[in-house]
Amino acid sequence: MNPILFFTAFFGVFILLNMYISKRLIAKLDIKTTTKRYLRIFLIINLLGIIGYMSGRYYLNIPNWLYFMLSLPIGILFLLFCTTIIYDISRVLLSFAPISESRRKFFKKSLDISSLTVATTLTLRSIYEARFVKLERVTIKIKDLKRPYKIVQLSDIHISGLINAKFIKDIVKRVNALKPDIVVITGDLIDIDIDHAKDTLQELKSLNSKYGTFFIVGNHEYFHNITKIIDRVKSIGIRVLENENVYIGEDGKGFNLAGVYDIFGYRAKTHMPDLQKALLAKKDSPTILLAHQPRYIEEVKDGVDLVLSGHTHGGQLYPFRLLVKLQQPYISGLHQHNDKLQIYVNKGTGFWGPPMRLGASSEITEILIEAEI
Repeated sequence: MNPILFFTAFFGVFILLNMYISKRLIAKLDIKTTTKRYLRIFLIINLLGIIGYMSGRYYLNIPNWLYFMLSLPIGILFLLFCTTIIYDISRVLLSFAPISESRRKFFKKSLDISSLTVATTLTLRSIYEARFVKLERVTIKIKDLKRPYKIVQLSDIHISGLINAKFIKDIVKRVNALKPDIVVITGDLIDIDIDHAKDTLQELKSLNSKYGTFFIVGNHEYFHNITKIIDRVKSIGIRVLENENVYIGEDGKGFNLAGVYDIFGYRAKTHMPDLQKALLAKKDSPTILLAHQPRYIEEVKDGVDLVLSGHTHGGQLYPFRLLVKLQQPYISGLHQHNDKLQIYVNKGTGFWGPPMRLGASSEITEILIEAEI
C-alpha cells in the first residue's frame, strides 16, 4: 500500500474514534461545560501525540523519554474507546430501566464517575504491567522423543525506540541463566530500519545455549527490508531458518527444528512460506516447527509434532484480544490442535506501539520437551 494512503487511513480511523468518544462519552457526562472542553482538548492533544509517535517511529530521531510519552496515546485512545462503548450501552439500558427519575439520575452520576475512574485505572495499570517480562514455564510431551530438551522461546521483541540495548541485555542475561539447549526467536524481532537497530541487535550475540539460537521472520520484518534484516541477523551468529530444517541433539536422540517464512510473504510476493520445502530431508525424529502466526497451523497436515508461534501479543491490551481471536485460532499458551499436533503461542517478549499491556504480560518461555509416556 502507498505510505501516504496508509497513514491517511490510519489517522482517519483515529479521528473517527476521537469523534465517537467526544459525542458518546464526553457529551453525555453530567459535568461542567468547562470540564468537557478540557476533556476534548485532551483528546486533541492525544491525537497529536499519535501523529508524533508515528513520525518518531519511522522518520524522526527523538529522545527516548519523548518517544515513551508519544507512544502512550494509541493505548489511551483504545482504552477510552472501549470504555465509551460500555458506557454508551449502559447509559441506553439505564434510560429504559423501570425506576424513578431520582434513582435514574443517581445511577447515571455513578456511571459517569465509574467510567472515568475505570478508564484512568486501566491506563495506569496497563503501563505498570508492561514494565515486567514474566518467565512462563511449560512442559510439553512429544511422542517418540528419546530425551528431554530445554527450549527458550522469545518472540515479538519489536526492537525500536523503547526496546533498546538495555532491554535486550536484560533479556539475554535472564535467558542465559536458564541454561537452555536452544533459543528460538519466533519473528517480529526488528521493527525499525536495521541500520538504527544494529547496536541493539548486537546484544543478542551474547545469547548462550548448547545448540545455538534460531530465528524466523515475522510480518514486521517485511516492512523494513527483510533481506537486509536476515543478513544482519546471520552476521551475529544466529541461524535463520528459511523454509528449512536442522537436526538438534545427538544423532537418533534429538529432534528436527524447522522454520518457515511468515504468511505475510503471500501478500508481499516475496519470502513466502513453503512447508514442504521446510520439511524436506528431515530425519526420522520428532519435528518442531517455528511459524510466526498461529493460523499457519491450518497449513500443517502431517509431519509436525509441535508448532511454536507468536504474533498475537496475547491481545496486549485485553479488549483487543477479542479482535485478535477473529483472525487467529489461538491467542496464547499451549493447545492440542489435533491428536498429533500441539501448538504453543508466546505472548511476546516486547510490545508493539504503546508500552502498555493489560491481561497479557510479556513473556520469556522456558519449554521443557520430554517423551510422552
